[in-house]
Amino acid sequence: MSELKNDRYLRALLKQPVDVTPVWMMRQAGRYLSEYRATRAQAGDFMSLCKNAELACEVTLQPLRRYPLDAAILFSDILTIPDAMGLGLYFETGEGPKFERPIQSLDDVKKLPKLDPTDELGYVMNAVSTIRRELKGEVPLIGFSGSPWTLATYMIEGGSSKTFGKIKKMAFAEPQTLHLLLDKVADSVIDYLNAQVKAGAQSLMIFDSWGGVLSPRDYKEFSLQYMHKIVDGLIRENDGRKVPVTLFTKNGGQWIEAIAATGCDAVGLDWTIDIAD
Repeated sequence: MSELKNDRYLRALLKQPVDVTPVWMMRQAGRYLSEYRATRAQAGDFMSLCKNAELACEVTLQPLRRYPLDAAILFSDILTIPDAMGLGLYFETGEGPKFERPIQSLDDVKKLPKLDPTDELGYVMNAVSTIRRELKGEVPLIGFSGSPWTLATYMIEGGSSKTFGKIKKMAFAEPQTLHLLLDKVADSVIDYLNAQVKAGAQSLMIFDSWGGVLSPRDYKEFSLQYMHKIVDGLIRENDGRKVPVTLFTKNGGQWIEAIAATGCDAVGLDWTIDIAD
């Protein structure tokens, strides 16, 4: 087992005794740090920053130099999987991520390739192993992915959406097409996160940014069951240590019991939940 000087975060997730309870405030990358902006300018653009292991490592470590944090989180993006599937990810200034070739039909879903995360997404694994090396066992490293439902929303909508009209239309008019897509994406997420663990990630997080736009029944059918599949498929122990996994559905506070029942180790909460409850 590799030595870890501060394992408070991992111990808390595994419900073991801790001296103080860590609280994870999820933040938007380091974009408010001047040193982050300098590194991003050096990289040229956001995806170039993600794909350069040394620079991705640098921006992962920047907050740790300022604050005595209990963990580091991999610097990457949730859209790495659809990008590797060939959908043509690009970033429009002021509008966020967009895809040149969004999913529109069953045929599009069937054509999606099976990913080898160590090949098409090898740059992420390079970043993970580089960060682990540079952390020198100070704190654990968190790896992450978007949830299948969240990734599918971007893949079908072609970018961000306020109404989610295209994916909801598919959910109700062609549910079998959407289920095939979600199943393929879930398989890719399992392989992707397991590759992150093998590269050195010591805890995992799944961000379900858009699960909260669904009704309770549709949430369980189109989002939660695929996160459950991922939890069942993950490597839960590596290097002599348990690898805890956290699920987070934005605006999903009414489903936290169901989320916990997937077998994950922790549930992320948002501002709609009183933590005391």
